[in-house]
Amino acid sequence: MIKKSTPLQQSREAIKEMSEAIQATFSDFEVPVKIVDAVEGYRQFHFYLQPQKPVRMKSILTFADDLRYALSSDKVEIEAPIPDQKLIGITVPKKGPFPELSWSDQIKTKEFISSSRITVPVGIDEFGESVLIDLGKMPHMLIAGASGSGKSVLLHSFINSLLEKNTPETLRLILCDPKRVELAIYNDLPELLTPVIFEPKKVLRALSWAIKEMERRYEILAAEKVQNISQYHKEVYEPSLKSKKKSEELPESLPFIFIFVDELADVMHAYPKEMEAIIVRLTQMSKTVGIHLVLATQRPSSSVLTGAIKSNIPSRIALSLASYVDSRMIIDQNGAEKLVGSGDMLFMDNDTPQLRRLQGYIVSTPELSARMKRLKKESYDAFTLDLDPQPEAYFSRDVDVEDMYEDARRAVIEVGKASTSYLQRKLRIGYSRAARLMDLLEEGGVIGPQTGSEPREILIDKE
Repeated sequence: MIKKSTPLQQSREAIKEMSEAIQATFSDFEVPVKIVDAVEGYRQFHFYLQPQKPVRMKSILTFADDLRYALSSDKVEIEAPIPDQKLIGITVPKKGPFPELSWSDQIKTKEFISSSRITVPVGIDEFGESVLIDLGKMPHMLIAGASGSGKSVLLHSFINSLLEKNTPETLRLILCDPKRVELAIYNDLPELLTPVIFEPKKVLRALSWAIKEMERRYEILAAEKVQNISQYHKEVYEPSLKSKKKSEELPESLPFIFIFVDELADVMHAYPKEMEAIIVRLTQMSKTVGIHLVLATQRPSSSVLTGAIKSNIPSRIALSLASYVDSRMIIDQNGAEKLVGSGDMLFMDNDTPQLRRLQGYIVSTPELSARMKRLKKESYDAFTLDLDPQPEAYFSRDVDVEDMYEDARRAVIEVGKASTSYLQRKLRIGYSRAARLMDLLEEGGVIGPQTGSEPREILIDKE
């Protein structure tokens, strides 16, 4: 971790030389200044100046080229004045490689350990302050970055941070990777609702299922008379977990569902209207029921990040991009085109439009492989999502489901309870088929309607 500490001896000497060059440059043009502070940051040296006589701020900006010459640096920046201060700021980039920031070190900190289940570390700011974000409060995120910018590494750090604090009972993932190279390593994790999705058509089906799951969860919250998933966990599920008797069926755990899409452009180009409508619907309503989207793209064009999508996802990260046009598309202003790659980013959250420049953490390939081997060995009895061959299959006639109807009917009558998760375990089927069987059993008068998260009532006697 970079600490806000005393610079090394060579940095002190470099700061002294640059301070003298800055003062000499302004004095040569009869604008005397006093350097009131000089700080070494992660990527830059920061100098804070006070003019020693009245001077127009516009004229200060004209010294940029002279300072670049005096300091032998082509990326000297001037901020005149610094907001809310009677100071002028000058930043000079540091030379040489920057120290890497280890993700594995960050997750051992007290700040991360004491944070919520869905808090992830993003990076450090210029002065070494670690930035953690609660993805539940974002509640969704857009990420854009060109090749080599560190976009995929950032996604790895998010996913592994979520896995660090959760089990399949509290977290389920849908990972979509049309590029087929970055997220395949997560296949066979018990937290996955479905194997990593590569085909755009299946991405569309998975998000369509998420909408139905969102609507189902709203019905559960309404029946339990709670306002959001956090209140449901605190007042319904956790008390039942503590007081559970062997003969009782627990209410649904309703785990958080995170949907990661590593290249949104590929899916948007295949299904532009359908994807936009689904993303807008989810981003407008799914926060309350614990469903969150993290959408990433290399190409933040207007056809990918449409106005409707952007207006519903205020939290955004811009890594290094090719042009100011791309930068404005993701963060509505210039700046991302000046980033240097390798995790250098501009972060905008939903609380304030002010950008923060951060440096992301590194999740090494050997470390990632070792973690996946360990996590995949862990066994959980968790349901999986069965992506039907047709998007409408969940609502239409399904011969296989109807063939299983009698088995499902006997199973729920025999045990005296009915729930989707029970049918999944008993019949060894996916979530969609089990949910469809529950609908058919209700239509057939075998079970009663859903009332909150409790198992359905059996309406007929044991045969």
